[in-house]
Amino acid sequence: MESSRRFLTVVAVLFLLVVATEVAPAQAKDCQTASGKFHGLCFLDSSCTNACITEGFTSGECEGIHRRCMCKTSC
Repeated sequence: MESSRRFLTVVAVLFLLVVATEVAPAQAKDCQTASGKFHGLCFLDSSCTNACITEGFTSGECEGIHRRCMCKTSC
Protein backbone atom coordinates (compact mmCIF):
# COMPACT_ATOMS: atom_id res chain seq x y z
CA MET A 1 0.00 0.00 0.00
CA GLU A 2 2.81 2.39 0.90
CA SER A 3 4.60 1.74 -2.39
CA SER A 4 1.47 2.52 -4.43
CA ARG A 5 1.03 5.84 -2.59
CA ARG A 6 4.63 6.75 -3.21
CA PHE A 7 4.26 5.80 -6.88
CA LEU A 8 1.12 7.95 -7.27
CA THR A 9 2.88 10.87 -5.59
CA VAL A 10 5.83 10.59 -7.96
CA VAL A 11 3.50 10.37 -10.96
CA ALA A 12 1.56 13.44 -9.77
CA VAL A 13 4.74 15.48 -9.28
CA LEU A 14 6.05 14.50 -12.72
CA PHE A 15 2.71 15.41 -14.27
CA LEU A 16 2.79 18.84 -12.63
CA LEU A 17 6.33 19.41 -13.87
CA VAL A 18 5.34 18.56 -17.43
CA VAL A 19 2.28 20.81 -17.29
CA ALA A 20 4.28 23.68 -15.78
CA THR A 21 6.91 23.56 -18.53
CA GLU A 22 4.31 23.41 -21.31
CA VAL A 23 2.36 26.48 -20.19
CA ALA A 24 3.67 29.58 -21.95
CA PRO A 25 4.37 32.59 -19.74
CA ALA A 26 2.12 35.59 -20.19
CA GLN A 27 3.56 38.17 -22.53
CA ALA A 28 3.28 41.89 -22.12
CA LYS A 29 0.97 43.58 -24.56
CA ASP A 30 2.65 45.73 -27.22
CA CYS A 31 1.39 49.26 -27.76
CA GLN A 32 2.08 50.96 -31.07
CA THR A 33 1.80 54.41 -32.57
CA ALA A 34 2.83 56.01 -35.83
CA SER A 35 6.33 57.48 -35.85
CA GLY A 36 6.52 61.24 -35.66
CA LYS A 37 10.02 61.43 -37.17
CA PHE A 38 9.83 58.92 -40.02
CA HIS A 39 8.54 60.55 -43.22
CA GLY A 40 7.70 58.93 -46.53
CA LEU A 41 7.01 55.33 -47.40
CA CYS A 42 8.46 52.72 -45.07
CA PHE A 43 10.14 49.76 -46.76
CA LEU A 44 12.95 48.78 -44.36
CA ASP A 45 12.05 47.74 -40.83
CA SER A 46 15.59 48.60 -39.71
CA SER A 47 15.18 52.26 -40.75
CA CYS A 48 11.84 52.39 -38.98
CA THR A 49 13.29 50.81 -35.84
CA ASN A 50 16.14 53.35 -35.78
CA ALA A 51 13.68 56.25 -36.03
CA CYS A 52 11.50 54.75 -33.30
CA ILE A 53 14.43 54.23 -30.94
CA THR A 54 15.29 57.94 -31.21
CA GLU A 55 11.67 58.63 -30.17
CA GLY A 56 12.01 56.45 -27.05
CA PHE A 57 10.31 53.28 -28.31
CA THR A 58 11.80 49.78 -28.25
CA SER A 59 11.21 48.81 -31.90
CA GLY A 60 9.38 49.64 -35.09
CA GLU A 61 7.92 47.95 -38.17
CA CYS A 62 6.66 49.00 -41.57
CA GLU A 63 2.98 48.17 -41.68
CA GLY A 64 -0.14 48.50 -43.75
CA ILE A 65 -0.97 49.27 -47.35
CA HIS A 66 0.29 52.84 -46.89
CA ARG A 67 3.65 51.53 -45.56
CA ARG A 68 3.70 53.59 -42.38
CA CYS A 69 6.39 53.28 -39.73
CA MET A 70 4.73 52.06 -36.55
CA CYS A 71 6.70 52.35 -33.31
CA LYS A 72 6.19 49.71 -30.61
CA THR A 73 6.79 49.41 -26.89
CA SER A 74 5.48 47.26 -24.04
CA CYS A 75 2.42 48.68 -22.33
